[in-house]
Amino acid sequence: MNLTYIKPEEALLKIKDGALLIHTLPTEHFAKTHLPAAANVCVYQVTFLDDMRTLCADKDSAIVLYGSSSHSLDAVTAAEKLQRSGYRQVFILDGGIAAWRAAGYPVEGCDAAEGNVDSATLLPSFDGEYQLDTGASIMGWSGRNQNNKHFGKLPLKSGHLIVRGRSLTGELVVDMDAMENVNLAGDELQPVLLAHLKSDDFFFTRLFPTATFSIDQGEIADTPYRTSTNSMLKGSLSLRGVTKNLDFPAIITVREDGSLGLEAHFDLDRTRWNIIYGSSRFFEHLGMHTVFDQISIELRLVLQGMNIRA
Repeated sequence: MNLTYIKPEEALLKIKDGALLIHTLPTEHFAKTHLPAAANVCVYQVTFLDDMRTLCADKDSAIVLYGSSSHSLDAVTAAEKLQRSGYRQVFILDGGIAAWRAAGYPVEGCDAAEGNVDSATLLPSFDGEYQLDTGASIMGWSGRNQNNKHFGKLPLKSGHLIVRGRSLTGELVVDMDAMENVNLAGDELQPVLLAHLKSDDFFFTRLFPTATFSIDQGEIADTPYRTSTNSMLKGSLSLRGVTKNLDFPAIITVREDGSLGLEAHFDLDRTRWNIIYGSSRFFEHLGMHTVFDQISIELRLVLQGMNIRA
């Protein structure tokens, strides 16, 4: 697919010659800053092509698309959609609003005088101390063998996170004795499974009712994008009386109310914590009792800002 990029000077000439000018970002961005005479059709909407056809049914019309900057693929994505749909004169303002401003051309909108609007692609600074909201946080688990899979939840007793620059420290305490199973809900085998998981074959919760993940060397990425892995949690997990190092990537978000969201998905090898039931690395002739070594963990945490007492 051949995309045609034009400089602000060329875009201005095409607009004066009657080309349709399209702001490809959401309505809230359009209200803050946009090029004069632009129409707003957001490329992120699933109705983008329908909205464009309503605005411009003639596929021979000249259309100039723009987004925020050279970093964002908003206008590029819009151009690809339009070309695939049969539009034949599609142009992309190279560099978007940022290039238009740099060329000295005016913009309109409620924040037009403030310069280029923050695109909110990076995680903002959020130094502080945060307490785990146990009611709003979820820890999921999943275990399997070659024939079956079981999954459920682990209640969180407490936790906190301390952020200093790019450094992360803290703690997460899990209530192992309150382990839940979801996939066998209502089945007479559910209590049998839970009893087995809590027994000395697995997590031995009578002696070790909690597990603790201590974060002592966590760090935020140099370029922390909001939607991709932007932090690494490094520390140690104490489980079933054994403490081993554990590192895993996470996505941290700053929510509208100032609280933090933390999401992570990772596998851990249970045998490192002497949970060896059903592992062919330690037993032979297991038959139907084989259990894969890897346990999958899902974290969706909410942490509220507050002071943590030492």
